Amino acid sequence: MKKWIKRIAGVVAFLVVIFGGIYSLYFNDPVPAGSSPEQADALAREMLEALNVEAYRETRYLDWSYRGGRNRYHWDKLMGKVEMRWGNFWGRIDLVSPDKSEIEEEGVPVKGERLKQLTQKAISYFNNDSFWLVAPFKVFDKGTKRSIVQRPDGSPGLLVTYTQGGDTPGDSYLWELNEENFPVSYRMWVQILPLKGLSATWDGWERMESGVWLPQYHEIGPITLDLGKVSASR
Repeated sequence: MKKWIKRIAGVVAFLVVIFGGIYSLYFNDPVPAGSSPEQADALAREMLEALNVEAYRETRYLDWSYRGGRNRYHWDKLMGKVEMRWGNFWGRIDLVSPDKSEIEEEGVPVKGERLKQLTQKAISYFNNDSFWLVAPFKVFDKGTKRSIVQRPDGSPGLLVTYTQGGDTPGDSYLWELNEENFPVSYRMWVQILPLKGLSATWDGWERMESGVWLPQYHEIGPITLDLGKVSASR
């Protein structure tokens, strides 16, 4: 029995090496070199105009979910606060002054150091999960750099790099736009993902009550990231 276990372990180790090599060869692309920052800025503005950025700026409330509905959000963008549920927790998170946040675990208020830790975790969830909803409107955030990358079909791709802010500064995204300047996908070079250059679609665009266009879901290979019932109002 022990000999068979050793043989199986040896086969597993061999397969790990083989698949690790395949992964490094095919799924670990470097961030492409961009150029023409002025052209990139113009393309970014065209994208924002197509999505009705003015309506987004005037939107106060956004609702959506993430992780199969396990994380649910009601974001008051004007006040910089979000009511959210995740796991056994409910929180009223103050994004401007995190120390004013309130969190309950199964209806019981959380206090002290644990409250601080959970608040930071909640903000990290919010930063990630809201990005999948409103990332196009963050291309001119403080600390961003924009450049043009020529795609295989000759069309320009919009490369956006976040040099500061958020949880993982240094992340880059290469946006693909359609003829109407709506995002259809982006490739990601982010610290939290081992696959560099992974592609995700931006699908199900709908015009919200406030007039802004927002996506309903994303596809990453066979995986669908559903944002639930998305709404945006003033």
